[in-house]
Amino acid sequence: MMARRGSPRDRGDDDGPAAGDPDDEEMGHADEGAAVSCPYCGAANEIALDPSGGRRQDYVEDCQVCCQPWNVHVQYRRDGTAEIRVTAADAD
Repeated sequence: MMARRGSPRDRGDDDGPAAGDPDDEEMGHADEGAAVSCPYCGAANEIALDPSGGRRQDYVEDCQVCCQPWNVHVQYRRDGTAEIRVTAADAD
């Protein structure tokens, strides 16, 4: 089980896109999981994604192998695919 600390926060756009914003359109089928590598130990990790959390999400998650915390940055594209960036927690 993955250790998730916190929840999506600091999206960088307050509560999401403004009404009428093109980003407010429905996404197609959105990614709900991804494989990432730990920035500390390099181990492969499967993480769950939550499309209902908004198009842009930032949160902290721990490596399933070495338990080091990472910053996870998720941005959903219009087609529902997720662009994911994982960085060491002390790097941001």
